[in-house]
Order: sequence, then C-alpha cells, then structure tokens
Amino acid sequence: MPEFSVGEEEFLVDGRPVRLLSGALHYFRVHEEQWGHRLAMLRALGLNCVETYVPWNLHEPAPGRLHEVEALGRFLDAAHAAGLWAIVRPGPYICAEWENGGLPHWLTGPLGARVRTRDPEFLGALERWYHRLLPQVAERQIDRGGPVVMVQVENEYGSYGSDEVYLARLTELTRECGITVPLFTSDGPEDQMLSGGLIPGLLATVNFGSDARTAFETLRRHRSGGPLMCMEFWCGWFDRWGGKHVVRDPADAAAALREVLESAPGASVNVYMAHGGTNFAGWAGANRSGELNGGELEPDVTSYDYDAPIDEAGRPTEKFWRMREVFAEFQEGPLPAVPAPWPVLAAPVRAECAGWVPLDEVVTALGGPESVTALPPTFEELDVDRGLVRHRVDIPGPRRPLRLSLSGVRDLAAVYVDGARAAIRGGASGIESAHADLVLAEPVAGPASVEVWVESLGRVNYGPRLGESKGITGGILHELQFVHGVRSQGLRLDAFDDAGAVAALPYRALTEATAPETTDEAEGSPSPADTRGLYRAAFEVRGPGDAQLSLPSWARGFVWVNGFCLGRYWPAEGPQESLYVPGPVLREGANEVWVLELEGRGATAHVELAGQTEDSPSGE
Repeated sequence: MPEFSVGEEEFLVDGRPVRLLSGALHYFRVHEEQWGHRLAMLRALGLNCVETYVPWNLHEPAPGRLHEVEALGRFLDAAHAAGLWAIVRPGPYICAEWENGGLPHWLTGPLGARVRTRDPEFLGALERWYHRLLPQVAERQIDRGGPVVMVQVENEYGSYGSDEVYLARLTELTRECGITVPLFTSDGPEDQMLSGGLIPGLLATVNFGSDARTAFETLRRHRSGGPLMCMEFWCGWFDRWGGKHVVRDPADAAAALREVLESAPGASVNVYMAHGGTNFAGWAGANRSGELNGGELEPDVTSYDYDAPIDEAGRPTEKFWRMREVFAEFQEGPLPAVPAPWPVLAAPVRAECAGWVPLDEVVTALGGPESVTALPPTFEELDVDRGLVRHRVDIPGPRRPLRLSLSGVRDLAAVYVDGARAAIRGGASGIESAHADLVLAEPVAGPASVEVWVESLGRVNYGPRLGESKGITGGILHELQFVHGVRSQGLRLDAFDDAGAVAALPYRALTEATAPETTDEAEGSPSPADTRGLYRAAFEVRGPGDAQLSLPSWARGFVWVNGFCLGRYWPAEGPQESLYVPGPVLREGANEVWVLELEGRGATAHVELAGQTEDSPSGE
C-alpha cells in the first residue's frame, strides 16, 4: 500500500514529491445521491484531493444518540471511487458557518466557555465521540488502500484559545483512535493565532484568501520546516440574512490561487469552498459583529453557494473555468472532461396549499413537554437545537398599565398580549437588534395573558461567543418585577422527521377565499389576525430534477419537500429569495410540500417550483 508522508519542503507518496490540489466539499451540505457528480466536478476542476469537515452536532443530536455517523465513511468511499485523495477535519469544532461551529448544544449549554479546553466533562464527551467516529477514517487511510492522506487536529484553535494541555490530549486521542497518517493544524496567518494553535511535531498550515507570500512568511517565522499549504483558500464568501450577496471577481480569485501555487516548490492548496452546497434543515450558523464579536447577531442564509467555482446546483461558473486553467498548469496530462449537469425539473409547478394547522396546535402536538419555571428557560434547557420556543405567562391584576420587557433576547422574538401581537424583535429591519432587551412600546395593564415566541436564528459559530445560550437569557419583567410561573414548550425542527405525526395533525381546509385580506371567518379558515402555522400541499411532477422553490406571499419559516427539509426561507430579508431543491428529493408523480410559516402569510398560500436557470445558481 502507498505511504503518504510530510517531507521537509514537500508532501511525499512512497518518497515521490506530490502537490495536494484539494477542494472543500462538505458531504453534509450535498444530497448523498449527488456526491458522485460533485466529486467528478472537483476532478474536472483540476483537483486531486477533497477536504471535508465533520459536524459533531449533526451526528450526535443527544448524548449517546447517534445519527448517520456512517455517512462520513460512505463519502470517503465515494471520493476514493472518484480518484481523489481525502483530507478529514473532524473538529471537534469546525466553524464552517455551521450551527454552533459543529459543537452539540447539549454540551455547550452546561459548559459554556469550558468547551475546547482540558475540562474533564468536555474531554469525556469528546473521547466517547472520537472512539465512535474515527475508526471509519482509520480503516480508509491511504496505507490501508483508502483515500485519506491527512487528518486535522482541532480547527483554527489559535483564534479561540491557548490550552496546550487540551491540544496535546486531542492529538493523543486522535492517534489512539487508529489515525496513523500525518496530522496537521490550520490557523490564520497572524502571530497570535499561530502561537496559540500550533502543536509541536505536527504540520502547520494557514488559511487566507490573498497575499500568499506574506501569509507563508508569517508561518515560516513560527515553523521553519514542512510543506507550505493554504488549508483554506477563500475563493468566495458566505451570505447573511439582511446583507448583500457576496461575490469575488473570478480573475482576482484565479490570480490569488496562482500566487499560492507559485509561492514555493510543492506549495499546496485547499480551495474553500470548491463546492459550497446548502445549509439544509436549519443548520446554518451565525456570527457576531464587532471587534470583540460581542455585537449584533448576523445569521447565515440557507444557501452555502459561497460564490464557489462549482455553484450550489453543481454547475461550473466563470470562476471554475479561470481556476481550471491555473490547476491545469500544475497537473500532469489533460484534465478530465466536465460531467454533464444534473437534470433540472422539466416543467414548472405551482402547488396550492389545501390544509393548514395553527402554530399553537403544531407546537402542542409536536413539541416537547411543557415546563413551568420561575424564569423563561433557554433553548438549551428545553433541549432545542434548531426550532422555536413558546413561553406563556400571566400578568396578575388588577394593576395599572406598566412597561413590559424581555431581558437578554438573543434571537427573533414576538410578543402577544391577550392574543394580539404587541412587539417583534429581529424581524425585517430588526436583525441588528436581535441580541438586546425588548421593550414593548405600549404599557400593559393586568390581568393579562402574554405569549412570547422565540425563534433560533442559528448559534454563533466563531469567536468568543461560541456556545452562548439561545432564546431569552434574562426574564420577563413588568416594570421592575419579574413575572414568574412561565409555561414553556419547545418545537425542534427534527420533530418533523416523524412523517406519521405530521400527517396526523388536525389539518383544516384552506381555500383562496379564506386568505387573510378577506373578512370571511368561516369555521376552519385561518384567522385574519394570525395565519402562522403548518401548511401542506400535494403536487404532481413530470420529469423530476433540480429546482428552485419560491414562496410568493410568505414571510419567514421552513420548508419540507417529501419530508426533506430544504431550510429557512426569509425573502423579505434577502439576499436569498428562493431555496434549492436537489433533484433526488423530487419524485415522478405525486409529491408533497409542508410550509411552516412563523410570521403570517399574505393573500395566497402556494409555492412555485421551476428548473434551475444559469442566472440563478443559488436562488439569490
């Protein structure tokens, strides 16, 4: 079997110098039936290697409850079949604009800033996880006939901490789990980051998007030997709700790529992202603005197109062709032909919703158990990773009108007083305030019934606010008095994985005549004041394929097609206006869509599907 090793200046396979031309492709952001196509696109780009992270929270949603852990092994097998080497970055922290940076909410909730340290509770959970995850990587290493050539230890640790004891134990643990290929670290090319993230004896790599020579000079000040590699060459960037679509000029990206490869003999690169994919099922993370990352919440959109050379639908872009020209100069022989694009939906579809269940009833039926506490519990205390929480509390009386406020709101929150919405924080034009206190404009008299609906916009995935609790972190106050006796119930998005429970909900008939703008309040129609809830529609498909799903007249929520969660929609915030539907999700003939509307729909209740077009690679 071949042996991959780290030389003084170059990577070696059986002693022969090789250059790693790698591209990031996250298996968890691409439908499994499309892995082969996307990996063939990487080969056609001119790459000989693929890199992927591993999200711990996706695979262990509750302590000891594992979900699809074997998907990583199947992806590595697909990479091997495609003729690619593989770099695995198992974390435990991955950043990646992913919910909580990949760390489980059930761990960060009680531990907070003690994660990613020598803390015994954190290390105990991590050891159990690694002993379950890494053996499938070990058996697919290059010296055992597989594709894996390198494995990362932690991830950009110098941007977070400086616990050398933790890094040493994580290195030891990785070896204990059977990993024998070279280990490496990756950090930003700054002295602080490198001095905090390097591990003695391991290859050091750096992450950047331009000025390769300066970045590598900084690395050489800290590590004099070893091959030079940019482990994340940022050829594009991600989008956030309420921001503008981010793009990078293809010629500029190609020129910066060339500088990386010409910086030194054997210099290697991992294009981040070669193919971005999609944050399905509400797994998109969030960032904090501000120099110390303590500012406004900036949630990421569903698309992870990243302005990558291979777009969200797996098609080559102008950046693909420019970068392919560069890679061709560093490969022996001609590059593989570009594979045919994935088929697109043959004919547009308009699906009219015919059934509806009010949001209150959805939470009651599919949510977790209701708790009664003095103060509102956080999402972590209610065991909600992705989803929403309903808090209900009664203001005693009689009493005069007083200021009603929520202390420490970290997400989108809507307040209803006696059934009428009185305030919202974090909606259109309000994302920038989604971490502050919420004070109602009008005083509230008692007695009164108050409902507070809080929706997670994604946990922070980078910086010192990593792992912070979600929801209401303070309390509900009437003037200076805490209002106690809060009844809370959480609704996790994965509750919708139980198709039988969703089908059994008490759906009510819905027609155009009962749209919110009308005065028809016949029994079974949505109230004009509140059209939040779960909607469903059946539709027929002839010639399934990739599609874009648009939601005219809808405000904000989540969409499922045939039980597959496409992710969050929020067209009013932009820049993303539609959702990518992978072709394998659609079926010839009968199909079904569910729309969980969390704000309130407009005059119509339908969704539209159309085949991908060249000018809408990511629905933005």
